[in-house]
Amino acid sequence: MRLGADLALTRGALDLEACFEVAAGETVALVGPNGAGKTTCLWALAGLLRVDRGRIALGERVLDSGPGGAFVPPEARGVGLVFQDHLLFAHLDARDNVAYGPRSRGVARREARARATQWLARVGLDASLHAARPAQLSGGQAQRVALARALAAEPALLLLDEPLAAVDASARLALRRELRAHLATFAGPRVLVAHDLTDALALADRLLVLEGGRLVQSGTARELVGKPRSRYVADLVGVNCLEGRAHDHHVQVGAAELTVATGLAGDVLITFHPRAVSLYSARPSGSPRNVWRAPVVAVEPLVDRARVELGGALPLVAEVTPASVAELRLAPGVEVWAAVKATELVVSER
Repeated sequence: MRLGADLALTRGALDLEACFEVAAGETVALVGPNGAGKTTCLWALAGLLRVDRGRIALGERVLDSGPGGAFVPPEARGVGLVFQDHLLFAHLDARDNVAYGPRSRGVARREARARATQWLARVGLDASLHAARPAQLSGGQAQRVALARALAAEPALLLLDEPLAAVDASARLALRRELRAHLATFAGPRVLVAHDLTDALALADRLLVLEGGRLVQSGTARELVGKPRSRYVADLVGVNCLEGRAHDHHVQVGAAELTVATGLAGDVLITFHPRAVSLYSARPSGSPRNVWRAPVVAVEPLVDRARVELGGALPLVAEVTPASVAELRLAPGVEVWAAVKATELVVSER
């Protein structure tokens, strides 16, 4: 079931206009600065805000077509919404928080609680915490309950508003991995708001970049990095993104191997800023680092630096000064040595 949104609405000083689609089984991340309209867009999809004009449809069902048109209220949309601050019912324990969705759909209390127990186990919440109230849970534990509550209602559309924002750093990696696994089992479209770019890259199939209430670009991380359509997008998504297979401190990326500071195993995502990539005319010596030869594919001058697209075994982008462009005589076809320190590579499980 595909989600289609072509919407416009005004909320305070924000004028939001966005047009996009999300396929069944696809996860898209809304990214952008504070005030760009990410949460406003999510709330419109949930029915918490009405559009001023446009249309939101889930499959063949129109959820909102503007003033005077069709409007399906939030409780009837079949939408699961996970808020960044959880918004669990303080007077209910974890199990009854999750059972709320099935109960509201007419499921008997015993059956609803049985389903809740199953969902809490699936999201990794220890059985000893099923009877705990929200105030007794950590941020990561509360987020597991919030996710289970959204999924237990068997929604057709899943919306997540910065789902890892309230999770401490020690639990973030594990919860991100678990969340990605749960998203992969959800058959409907998924839309999440992400402030942390690493979360967006690890969880989403595609990024939608909002700036000043406008959808300025969409695509995979590699597509956005390769051809940013504005300086803002270049700064926001100006990272290299590589997929590989990790074994301890080594990651196989296609035919190349990178050494990383974080020891992991399995499929991983490596992100690093183009400025972390140094270019040389001869092989550099000194401290241990990843070094390889690469052909220059393109050079794009910017205001105070240049983006250099490299080809070969590790296609990526480097950023250097105009002086370096001149000194290395960078141009399409020129061979250079590229280097990046292991400590500059951010590795996350995917």
